Amino acid sequence: MLTAPDTRQTTALARFRRGCVIPAHPLALDADRRLDERRQRALSRYYLASGAGGIAVGVHTTQFAIHDPAVGLLAPVLELAAETAAGSDAILVAGVCGDTAQAVREAELAASLGYHLVLLSPYAPLDEDALVERARAVGEVLPVIGFYLQPAVGGRHLSRDFWARLAALESVVGIKVAPFDRYRTLDVLHGVAAAGRVGDLALYTGNDDHILADLVAPHRITVDGRPVEVEFVGGLLGQWAVWARTAVGLLEDARRARGGDDVALRRLLTLDGHLTDANAAVFDAANGYHGCIPGIHEVLRRQGLLAGRWCLDPTEELSPGQLAELDRVYAAYPHLRDDTFVAEHLDEWLA
Repeated sequence: MLTAPDTRQTTALARFRRGCVIPAHPLALDADRRLDERRQRALSRYYLASGAGGIAVGVHTTQFAIHDPAVGLLAPVLELAAETAAGSDAILVAGVCGDTAQAVREAELAASLGYHLVLLSPYAPLDEDALVERARAVGEVLPVIGFYLQPAVGGRHLSRDFWARLAALESVVGIKVAPFDRYRTLDVLHGVAAAGRVGDLALYTGNDDHILADLVAPHRITVDGRPVEVEFVGGLLGQWAVWARTAVGLLEDARRARGGDDVALRRLLTLDGHLTDANAAVFDAANGYHGCIPGIHEVLRRQGLLAGRWCLDPTEELSPGQLAELDRVYAAYPHLRDDTFVAEHLDEWLA
């Protein structure tokens, strides 16, 4: 018989494979750039109340600097999210990075705090062979989500063969696909198909410039002369750190569209352009994504969830012109925002 922790893990894995919204959790800081525990909890409560299926903590949106022992925030931030989500059925995803020894240590920390999965960042000075072996070692601690991170924010190009080898590992249960590049997205899809993991390994879009199209488009891959259909089941991304309530509705619409609802499909294909335009402002695409984290913070600040845009790095601020772009998309796409929902519940989340 499974023990209670094993039962929770099995349930979380099943929900992850079905697909859901998993916001990448930001880091709430005060004006002195110290952890603001009250607002950090409020963010977690917001995501859970929005209907998100889980939260990803210690990832790029949480700021990779928290993994530096000198900063000393990884354990407190992971623990705070786990405590806040206690009693819910949220899938807890911990971002881990570094070489194999560091990644295993961080995975062990996450496991001790009750996390279900780890998102394994490619942000490490390792070749593809070593990255596969690192995933194998981490997978002995917790199930692994592979991560294709775009180079502009610390990722790297990885071969189609790498993704096939990674997908072949039994402990790899999903891949977050976020190269912001259609060719490289196809490399992941082909790799998963070649590994024979279609339908078993869950694909989550992290392509913030192509979210809805990823979620509704059928991807037909030919393997050994046979067509195989690959689909994205959910999203794990920084864009869904904002307007999370809307994101949950969009994923529900995407499921209807994939099920044959033509009206939903046409609506989402229009909204895909709106969401991409909004993301360009939030993520600062015009300036090589320099202001992506401050952009997320600014949206959350406007809603009252954060007190300011502060990042651990004092030089990490909005780019010139980004604030005006945020004003523009705010005015252009009110249907993407969830400001009313946040306003109705903000006091209870901050309590």
